[in-house]
Amino acid sequence: MTSALHTSALTSLPLLARGKVRDNYAVGDDRILMVASDRISAFDVIMGEPIPGKGVLLTQMALFWFDQLGPKGLNICPIHLTGDAPESVVSADEVPQVKGRSMLVKRLQPIPVEAVVRGYLAGSGWKEYQDNQAVCGVKLPAGLKNASLLPEPIYTPAAKAAVGEHDENITFEQTVDMIGADLATRIRDISIQLYKAARDIAAAKGIIIADTKFEFGLDADGALVLMDEVLTPDSSRYWPADSYVEGANPPSYDKQFLRDWLETALVNGKPWDKTPPAPRLPREVIEKTAAKYEEAMNRLMA
Repeated sequence: MTSALHTSALTSLPLLARGKVRDNYAVGDDRILMVASDRISAFDVIMGEPIPGKGVLLTQMALFWFDQLGPKGLNICPIHLTGDAPESVVSADEVPQVKGRSMLVKRLQPIPVEAVVRGYLAGSGWKEYQDNQAVCGVKLPAGLKNASLLPEPIYTPAAKAAVGEHDENITFEQTVDMIGADLATRIRDISIQLYKAARDIAAAKGIIIADTKFEFGLDADGALVLMDEVLTPDSSRYWPADSYVEGANPPSYDKQFLRDWLETALVNGKPWDKTPPAPRLPREVIEKTAAKYEEAMNRLMA
């Protein structure tokens, strides 16, 4: 098993924040070095054991999608990458901590909305549909099943929460109250456009992107910029197309395997209550989770 980076320890740059996965460092006052660690979270709790190689896989997949959807590709909207090498802003002895797992990005004003787009009914969306035949205020046809393909992709935003807290599903109208009608509408329309483009690219590789979430920020000129991670297995539900069956939970390339294991895990003889600390992950769970991420990247980028 390859070595893992649970937490970066750069001393040449000031640390801004540690998220569930990424450690962010200030590079001057206009750029941020985002280092993707091998940490993994589930149910908004960070696991104690890292997944070896995960940070590199996430970064390479995000860079693939930025190339596909940004100015080098379909040019759907501006992206936060500066084009500069992350290795250029750290000391020589720190390069191993950032190589392959980092992005040097523009510092933006983050918008506190998770821009979630769903093409299929799954996860919390399926649960909500069963209760009221709607997801985040979006009414849906009767008779849909778990994992059903939706007639059209729907936008179901969430209010971004602090690390360790749960994002809250909200309606589009609530995002209008939060950030104004113009910005809320632009985010919704661009998010659906991004999802549709990615869905088609992935479909050609035998992958279904059931749902995903995007994050956006504003630059100094007020332009809307796609930021953070994009269409990784941490922010998206990836299914192999050849195993998809409506009405059942398809096998997935994301961390659903870990979530399923945690649902049955015991702490002191009792089911885990989904609060820290997380159960200790067995070697088999770590290796299988790593294999899921690697399979997703290999299929997508083949």
